[in-house]
Amino acid sequence: MKKIGRISLLLFAVAQASAQPPCVGNWLGALKVSGMELRIVFKITAAADSALTAKIDSPDQGAKDIPMDAVVCRQDTITIRCAAIMGAYQGVLSSDGTAIQGVWKQAGMTLPLNLKKVAEAPSVRRPQNPQKPYPYLEEEVTFENRNAGIRLAGTLTKPKNGGPFTAVILISGSGAQDRDETVFNHKPFWVLADHLTRRGIAVLRFDDRGVGRSQGDFKTATTQDFCSDVLAAVEHLKSCKAIDPRRIGLLGHSEGGLVAPMAASADQSIAFIVLLAGPGVTGEKIVLAQLAALARQSGMDEKTIADNVALQQSLFDVLKRETNNELAGREIRERMLNALSEEEKKQVQEAALQAQIQTLVSPWYRWFLTYDPIPALKKLRCPVLALNGEKDLQVPAEQNLAEIEKALRLGGNQKYTVRTMGGLNHLFQTCQTGAVSEYGAIEETLSPQVLTLIADWIQAL
Repeated sequence: MKKIGRISLLLFAVAQASAQPPCVGNWLGALKVSGMELRIVFKITAAADSALTAKIDSPDQGAKDIPMDAVVCRQDTITIRCAAIMGAYQGVLSSDGTAIQGVWKQAGMTLPLNLKKVAEAPSVRRPQNPQKPYPYLEEEVTFENRNAGIRLAGTLTKPKNGGPFTAVILISGSGAQDRDETVFNHKPFWVLADHLTRRGIAVLRFDDRGVGRSQGDFKTATTQDFCSDVLAAVEHLKSCKAIDPRRIGLLGHSEGGLVAPMAASADQSIAFIVLLAGPGVTGEKIVLAQLAALARQSGMDEKTIADNVALQQSLFDVLKRETNNELAGREIRERMLNALSEEEKKQVQEAALQAQIQTLVSPWYRWFLTYDPIPALKKLRCPVLALNGEKDLQVPAEQNLAEIEKALRLGGNQKYTVRTMGGLNHLFQTCQTGAVSEYGAIEETLSPQVLTLIADWIQAL
């Protein structure tokens, strides 16, 4: 048998590579949504048997390597589908194989999306992420919530010299959050902990129960359970020699702004609390206001907004009336489908619909819906700093800060500061519109103004 030489093998490999479909590679484009551009990257690969697969990145939304269900490339036509996000892309490849002109369809919307072939997917810059070596000490810690029978894991940062130190415990917002409160490739609690520790304040941040290295079941937990986790963190810090047990405070973001007053009203030893976009009304009122604000910012007409708010209110009415999850789920499903046109019903993914229903009937959502934060706020006697972003569309400043201030005043607290931060969104980033779609596109993780204000306020106590 005649041997194949190395040069022949090389030529064979080149021929194989050149035989790959022209759609293989990285394709970058931008969707224009709510006046913003969101970068989209399709990464198409071919297996040895020429079968095509694809993954999608949305760098500005912090999404990476979302697998696509199907990739079809016929001559110059490309179709990519993903049932998980109810999305599909259809495009036509240019004659030189460097561009695709097409449209992205998702949730009943059709948006133009033109792509260009690029050597690499774009990276996301996060200039505020701390860089080692740190001028302070960093320690991995675990502590026990005895009432829940779980161990929680986190990171304690503290100055190298001096002490005992003032300390603050960071409390994350809704959803399963890690100790850095990672969202859209931002790590706000890491940035915040770094800034405060550099200013001489010790910081404990920890993974939510059931997340990262923390034990427990996140899915069955309510905000009350998260409060018990925070109180366990307080007890742990009191046992640390480097921490002054009389100067332990709490900082809560979003839902964490519910937890902090709950914990401080239950434990009078807590020295201070900082509320970042903390709720001042029930979850029901927040969600309805959030729904309207986000829809209005996206350009939706007022009648459609009113219809959507009315539908959401009717779903909440079911949840408050019907305690049986199965019965409530059936009625919610019926109401949601009845609000759709026949064409919209055809596009509904049953799995996605059921996921929405399960979220609504979950223990956390039922609790959040009706909890009133005012009684806990009225009980606070420690100093309180409450901040909201002027352009926060998720926990609107106008709706919530006024109620927080009123509750503190009526409760007799004379040591509070309430402030609306101009030009900032729910994550306290400097922004244009406050839309969620901006979060990942903004390089800033936390406004330096907010970082300085928090550190100055704590140090002045």
